[in-house]
Amino acid sequence: MKKYLVALTAIAFLAACGGSSTPEKKDNPSVSAEPAAPAANDISANPDYEKGLTLIAKSDCLTCHKTDTKNIGPAYKDVAAKYENTEENLTLLAGKIIKGGSGVWGQVPMTPHPALSEADAKQMVKYIFLLRK
Repeated sequence: MKKYLVALTAIAFLAACGGSSTPEKKDNPSVSAEPAAPAANDISANPDYEKGLTLIAKSDCLTCHKTDTKNIGPAYKDVAAKYENTEENLTLLAGKIIKGGSGVWGQVPMTPHPALSEADAKQMVKYIFLLRK
């Protein structure tokens, strides 16, 4: 019985002294407790980024397009580099998303998305424009 009591005491002692696997936080006066402000070039801070990305993720766009690399269709960054961020181009590209098209990026046609509203298509294009360097 005495062995069990000693073993139980040892386990309790170990648990109390070093049972936590998380390191202790130490005060570091050089590190601010304030969250860092988003960098000026952090496009994810732009509200159009999250809205457009969400719409693209819900659609079939990622089947043919990727952000950085050409797939079946052009990379979004290539589209952003080709078209200046103007209201005219926003309307043009939103129309291409809805109506489909071919010939600008090769012979593979882009399938139309007639169920997509013009507002949602424009929001997607705003996201793509944010990828311009």
